[in-house]
Amino acid sequence: MARVPLDFQAFYQTYHRSYLRYALLQVGDEETALDLVEVVFARLLEDWPKVLREASVQRYGFSVLRHVIATHLSLARRSRALVETAAFEKVRVVVRRQLEVMESALGLYSAIARLPERQMDVIVLRFVLGYDMSCTAEIMGISTGTVRSHLHSARRRLAGEIGVRWDSWEAEEIA
Repeated sequence: MARVPLDFQAFYQTYHRSYLRYALLQVGDEETALDLVEVVFARLLEDWPKVLREASVQRYGFSVLRHVIATHLSLARRSRALVETAAFEKVRVVVRRQLEVMESALGLYSAIARLPERQMDVIVLRFVLGYDMSCTAEIMGISTGTVRSHLHSARRRLAGEIGVRWDSWEAEEIA
């Protein structure tokens, strides 16, 4: 049996938890999310020399994750579970919120789910899962400036959809 390259092991240890949290929000089931993430890492390991030649290993890995999730959801004829799972992830973490806040959050999570893919990914990683800007950029394999740009566009779009004034809305209020 071939040895697993050390750089792959490091990549796996660095991103497995983030990928799993992201997949769980998308599919809504821990076992399925774990299976999908393992498929992602198996594909990456199989093509590891090719992956290392990519401009960004992180961006390539995250794109494989998104593709595997999208394929699974398509074959299962399901939509993303983000609306339900993101709301309940936040409720679990911040139990003290009242029911009216949760109803408002469901509308927000529905609006997030309708964002263009990259904007949605940045919002989910940054505010739903709580990663900071640099970690979000690292997970997605993009620059922090690109994260800021996607956040700016997503905040404008979300503010319009949920009916708040753009200039009075702080990004930290998303979660």
